[in-house]
Amino acid sequence: MALTAQERVHAAEEAVRQLREGLAGAGVTLPSLRIDPLTAAAEGSLPLVELGRCNLDTAMRLAAVLEGAR
Repeated sequence: MALTAQERVHAAEEAVRQLREGLAGAGVTLPSLRIDPLTAAAEGSLPLVELGRCNLDTAMRLAAVLEGAR
């Protein structure tokens, strides 16, 4: 089952939250960490998370690794 636009944005927001918390725990701040607004508005695709830019799957895996490292 495909995610709705709202579910995709919610997943991206959650990934950003987890990354921000995980990075802060490691003493790292990425001031531009955010959801890319152009890809969040795109129909049928997963939003990109801006760190310098990576896809949602990569951001979620990075958040999980940081959480496991704590």
